[in-house]
Amino acid sequence: MDAALKALAEPRRRAILKLVWSQELPATEIAQRFGDVSRPAISQHLAVLKEAELVTERRDGTRRLYRANRQTMAELRAFLDDYWTSGLERLRDAAEDRKRKTRTKTPTKQAPKKPAPKKGEK
Repeated sequence: MDAALKALAEPRRRAILKLVWSQELPATEIAQRFGDVSRPAISQHLAVLKEAELVTERRDGTRRLYRANRQTMAELRAFLDDYWTSGLERLRDAAEDRKRKTRTKTPTKQAPKKPAPKKGEK
């Protein structure tokens, strides 16, 4: 999981993952989409994504074709959902605990008493 999170920390890798999310693409076509980045740099990004199991590689002759590994992405999403949910639950529990403690320390306010009527007044 750590390798996947580290791989996704780099914006270009996230962009590459988006490209291969719904279609299998050769490395050369992926590199062409990033005119400001060298082809060896794109190959290195693909290697990191592959090592993190975020993409799969298939060879077709001399070409290498890449596609997002949806299974790993599903596992990553489940991990993040659980992490986020458990964090929110801890926050909720802490807030409720603090509210309970505040209620027990603070005496309940009573309505002010009306002064007793003076003699001769009703």
